Formats: sequence, structure tokens, C-alpha cells
Amino acid sequence: MQQDHRFPGVTEITPTANIRVNAHGGRAKCLQRLVRLGLPVPRTEAIDFRSVSALKSGQTLDFDAIFDRMDPDLPLVSVRPSTAQPDWGGPSTVLNIGMTDRVHAMLRGSIGAAAADAVYARFIQSYALHVARLDPGIFTGRASVADLLRAYEDAMDEPFPQDPGTQLRAVLGAMALAWDGATARLLREARGAPADAGLGLVVQQMVLGVGDCERGESGSGVIQFVSSSEGQPQVTGRYLNQSQGREALLENVPALYLTRDPRGPSLEDRAPEIFAALQDHGALCRARLREEMQIEFTVSHGRLNILDAVRVKRSARAAVRIAVALATDGIIPEPEAVLRVTPRSLLDVLHRQIDPEARVTPVTTAIPASPGAATGRLVFTAAAAQAAAARDEPCILVRRETTPGDVLGMHASVGILTKRGGVTSHAAVIARGLGLPCVVGASDLVMDRKAGTLTAPTGVVLREGEEVTLDGSTGQLIAGAVPLLQPSLDPALGTLLAWADERRDIGIRANCDTPAEARLADRFEAEGIGLCRTEHMFFEDDRLTLMREMIFAEREQDRRAALDRLLPVQRGDFREIFQIMAGRPVCIRLLDPPLHEFLPTDRAGMAQLATALDLPLSDVQDRIQSLSEVNPMLGMRGVRLGLSVPEIYEMQARAIFEAALATEPRVTPEIMIPLVSARREVELVRARIAAVADAVQAETGETLEYRLGVMVETPRAALRAHEIGEHASFLSFGTNDLTQMTYGLSRDDAGRFMSTYVSQGVFEEDPFLQLDTTGVGELLEIGAERGRTASPDMVLSLCGEHGGDPESIAFCRKLGFSYVSCSPFRVPVARMAAAHLAIRESSDLGASPLLR
Repeated sequence: MQQDHRFPGVTEITPTANIRVNAHGGRAKCLQRLVRLGLPVPRTEAIDFRSVSALKSGQTLDFDAIFDRMDPDLPLVSVRPSTAQPDWGGPSTVLNIGMTDRVHAMLRGSIGAAAADAVYARFIQSYALHVARLDPGIFTGRASVADLLRAYEDAMDEPFPQDPGTQLRAVLGAMALAWDGATARLLREARGAPADAGLGLVVQQMVLGVGDCERGESGSGVIQFVSSSEGQPQVTGRYLNQSQGREALLENVPALYLTRDPRGPSLEDRAPEIFAALQDHGALCRARLREEMQIEFTVSHGRLNILDAVRVKRSARAAVRIAVALATDGIIPEPEAVLRVTPRSLLDVLHRQIDPEARVTPVTTAIPASPGAATGRLVFTAAAAQAAAARDEPCILVRRETTPGDVLGMHASVGILTKRGGVTSHAAVIARGLGLPCVVGASDLVMDRKAGTLTAPTGVVLREGEEVTLDGSTGQLIAGAVPLLQPSLDPALGTLLAWADERRDIGIRANCDTPAEARLADRFEAEGIGLCRTEHMFFEDDRLTLMREMIFAEREQDRRAALDRLLPVQRGDFREIFQIMAGRPVCIRLLDPPLHEFLPTDRAGMAQLATALDLPLSDVQDRIQSLSEVNPMLGMRGVRLGLSVPEIYEMQARAIFEAALATEPRVTPEIMIPLVSARREVELVRARIAAVADAVQAETGETLEYRLGVMVETPRAALRAHEIGEHASFLSFGTNDLTQMTYGLSRDDAGRFMSTYVSQGVFEEDPFLQLDTTGVGELLEIGAERGRTASPDMVLSLCGEHGGDPESIAFCRKLGFSYVSCSPFRVPVARMAAAHLAIRESSDLGASPLLR
């Protein structure tokens, strides 16, 4: 049925009506689909976006004509919002419009006085709150219809409107104005809605869920057929006898169970034919709408009516299971199942999360740097964290900022909180690699190490040893323990990721620094390791002492002696990583950080080191002072260290080669030189590594294969990639440092002002969180193009935290990169994101088939 020319802007929802999501909203379109399926939907009219908007400027509709098209025996309607996306919100639903003294008297005769009074009372209060905007307190203690009408008249200085058309005009106008209010606009824009998002309204014939009990069952409820939290088949919902709308969902009402239950009466017992019909309707919706739906229904004197149906709300875990079940049952194709699950939502599946039903009050909120949640006791030092772990006591490590010396304490913790830092700070990067929740940039907390306290701006004081909960997904620190949902790696997720892998066309590797992280990468089916940061292998106690001996050695032969003792442990780590990867590629970055990071910073640590090295404390202090730099991030680190102290890289190369030759299946290790800015640096390191390779081959009599590449993390390396590429078989863009150097921003300190910059539009997004495709991205584009001039087969990749960001993956894919590499826990996210890109490029499948 087409729009009635006498009634512009309003269309009856019929199977053939021209109802469109972008003109009438998703609810109107879904109701049309229910009508097409033959479900018992009451007569419904859809008012389009343009007409609703016109109501704000005083334009009018023929409101009386809407009532004329409804059932004359029950001249009541409801109005519900209808927006393009259901999560954009909208004004509250208003029921029983058209209720007047005359209709009240008529209903008292047909459904009984009590039921009629309940219907009228509900409408008076709803109209007063949502249209007249009266204080709900004026109705407190007023139970009868007469009292409610008197209270309304006293507050408004006029009687309650008795004309149905006037009531409907006021309700529609109030809903149109509410949609355009500042609060509503800000809320929907926060949910991704455009500023000019339209509001449609649906006017539906009321079906009363109250009435004469002798004439049959009456009530209302909602029902769905899967669990919202787990996604497993399960009938859930509530039904309330003698009720309207969604009253069954209110707390402390005597709602019935839906299915038979030993704990009490159920709808299945009370009205088995109604329950059977609801099951049939649910199955039909699932098959034909290709979605799990929650159905809102009303029973009037034994007759079932379907008022509305919405997509079942679901956790990330449930979304995975529902998508896989729909595809497995042949209802949707596999690529669409992949598109139904947003890549970032997998982080909620892979980490513990705070139960969404839990009520929490955060002590503070800072920058969420690594997802998940954990509960533990506060500790302020890495040593205290290790001691807590030895007692099997979960702990949250709090530091002003973390350094490589804190790594063992970070490993021993269940969560990490820092006062300083951003999303690519040391704490954030390590926490993501370990899969630990991490919150950084909590600068409003006052930390007193001596007193062992954390003080929040509100005055709340948390003491060392107190239990807290850290939420790395929201950035919240919460006093005490709260309920947590455990992660689930069920078969449905494996199935979905397998479907994703069949369709993506860019490789996904993991950043792994230790065998434990390599096992995580293997668990998440990474295609290899794209970045192995070797410095993290040196921080265990026995190795750290040897590393410090090497740093303090005055002569080359003494340094080599210390490195010879480090060689076996480094070789053992590499061999274990190669074995875990079982033939998959492993890219190892040679030592990168400046040497002072391996040395203690406090007097107690220096005293311990002096004892271990049998040196005077003053000598230790002098040596540490001599290694200090004004700006160590731009000082003697990376390849500069490798050229200044070449025996370090030589030891590492030997450890890599010997481990590779001792591993089956045989691997071809990839060795990466960090912080390169000039061709000559690569030439020199390449010659030294080739000499080590020749020596190992001569000693073992075996042929050794390896690849040498460069980590492009300085702007000059990107600009001179055609020269550098002549001596490299691959270029891996380290976008954490490249972003830092391009912007002139400290990734550890940018968190202090980054939110201000983003909110004021200086940056569209935090460039350490999402790759800046225009500035830093242009350097990647230049580097890729020039690198390929040196070798058309040059392998290009991105390593760093941008590798797990869907938008950044899209940019790398566009440039033809071979792979991206990210933290192990982000590997599934990257696999899904890459699949989404490939599917959308090759198919017209959408993520919202229900609304197409």
C-alpha cells in the first residue's frame, strides 16, 4: 500500500508499503518484515523523518485521521521511536494515547473497572512526565484516576486533554523536540550517530494486556531464544499477567517464568498454546529475518499479538556463538557471519571482563591501555609484586612509570597501573604482550611510596595491600573486588576465525619477546613472529647480573667473556621460540634500548650491584652516571649501540644461528637492525653478521640460511629506503617510534594532553593508538615505494601496536604490505579486521541484514 495522498508523511505499514530505513527508521522496517511474515501485528502507521522534524516548527498532521484508521472499539494507540540504528536511542514509548473520560467509561464496561482504571492511570502519568514535563512527585500517594486528574489540573492550571487528536499531537511534538534536545543529541553522537540523524515514529493500535480474567489470559511480556550473555539456545524473558508494555521486566513484580519451572508457575503451564505460538514465531523470525530476535508481545483475552521485535542484545561472546550458529544452520553465509562480529569486540572474549550487571564506582578513570579486568592487592614495587606472586597472591602493580627493570614484576602481576604514560608507553606495550589489563596516565592519583598509599582526587585513600579491581578496557580503578566474567576460547570462536582466515589476504604475525609469549601467539594461530625484542630476555636475575658485568667491563675481552656466558641462555630462548613456531617465520630485533636501562636507578639497587661486582659503590655510581643521556630515546641505542659495542650483536647473531641449526623443522631466521637512519649502518652490521654466519657454518659444516632486514622507525630511513633497501631483504616499519619522531611527541608523556587535542580536533585520533595515515602514513608510502625500487620483491610489514588496529591494517593492506605484527592477544582482532576488509571489497554483504 502506498502512502495515502490525503495523509502525507504517514504510511500504513503493510507488506507492500514503501517503508525505508533511511526514511522511516529501523523499527518501522522491522515491523514491516513481521507483517510480511504473517505475524499478528496490530495496525501500525509510520511517520517519516521529514514529517517528524516538521512537527518541531509547528507544522501539523491530520491527527484525527490516524485515530479514524484504528479499531473504533478500542480507540487507543501507542507511539514508539524509530531510528536508523537501534542503539542511537530515542524518546520513551508512550502507551494508551486516546484515553479520555469517555473511553474510560466505555472500557469499564468491557474490561472491568479495575483494568480500565489501570489503563487510564498509566496514561495520565506518562503524559504528564513525557509531554507536560511535570515532576513525578506530584502524583505520589494519588491512586485513583480522579486524584491523578486533579493533580494534573492543579499543576497545569487546565484540565487533562480530552480530545484524542490533541493528545496525539502533543505526544508526537514532545517526542520530536526531545530528539533534538542537547542531551539526546550528545548521547547519540557518542554512539556514532551523525549530527543530523533523523527520528521516525510508529503509531500502533493498542492491544490491552489487561482485562476480564474470565474471558481468557491477558498480559504482556518479552521472549528471546538465546542467552544474551553466552549465546547458547535458551528461552529467556518474562511475562506478567494483567500488564502492558514492558512492565514484566520491572523489579519486584510477580512475573511468570516462560517455560515450565519447578520454582513457580509459567506461561507454558498457564497458556500452552500461546507459548507454542511464540516459539513458532521466534523460529520464523530467526529463519526469515536471519537474526536472533527479542519479541515483545501482548495477550488480550487469550489472543496473542506481536507488538515489536528487536535484535537480541548480546555480549561479545554471545555475538560470536550466534553468528556461527546462524551460518552453521545455513541461515546466513559464512562471510556474513564474520562481518557480524566486530574485530575489537574479540578483546572482550579473550580477556576477563567486569560483569556488566555489577554496580561499580571508580576511584579514578585514566587511559585504558590494555584490555581486560583483574582484581588484586596493591603493590608499589616490582620486588613486592614478585613476592606476592611467590605467595600465590594476585597483585596490581602501581608505578609512576615502568622501565625495563620492572618487567619481572609486571610478569608477576595481574594488572598494571601507572601515573604517567600513554597507549604506547612501556607499561602499555608490555601489558598487551602479556595479556594483562593496564591503565596509564592516572596523573590525578597522589602516590606516597613511603606511606604506601594512593590518594584519589575525591579523598579516597587506598593503602598498599588493599584489594582493588583494575579495568583496562575502560580505564577504571575500583576499590575492592567486583564480579568478573572469565574469558572463553570456545570452538565457535575458532570456527569464526578459521572462516576469517580463508578470506583475508594479508598476513598476521605476533610481537613476542619470550617463549611464553610465543606460546600465546601459537595459541592464537599467528603466522609467525614479526617482532622479537631481545632485550626482554636479559631481565631475569641471573641474566641481568651477566648483562651488568658486560656493561661495566672496561676491555673488549672482558665484555666478550660476559657475553659468552649470556650466549647459552639467549640461544636456549631462541631455540625454544623456533620450536614453538614450528617452522613459521621468526623476526628477531637485535638489542635496541640504551645500556643504562639495565642498571639500577636507586641507591639500594646500586649497593646490591656494587656487592655483586665487588666494586666500590662510588665506582658503580660513576659508571651509571657516565652512561646517562639527556635524551636516551634519541641517544646511543639500536644500531648505534651495535656499532659502538659490536660484540653484543655478534653474540646475538651467533645465538640465533646456532639455535636455528639445532631446531627441527629447520627455520630461516629473520634478523632485524633497529633505529637505522643511514645505509652505511646497515652495511657495517651486515658485514659483521655475515662473518658470524660464516664462522658458524665453518664450525658446524652445515649450510645456514637467514634474512637480514631493517626496522624503519626514523623518518630518514623511510626517505632513504631505496638506499637502505639495497642491503636488506625486508623493511619492517616500527610505527611506535616513527610516530614519536614524526610528531616530535613523547609516547610516554603525550597522554597528559592527548584527550584535549582529540576533543578540540587538533588530531582526529590519538596517533599512537591509530596510525596517522596522512603524516606518518605518507612516510610509510614513500618508504614502501622507494624500498621496492631497490628490490621489487622487498617484503614490507608493520610491527608495533598499530598492527592490531583495524583502520591501520586497512592502510597497510592498501600499500601492499605482506603482513602486520601485533601483541599476541590482538592477533585474533587483526585476523578478523583483515577478513572484514577483504570480504567487503569482494562482496556486497552488509553487517545489518535485518535492516536492509
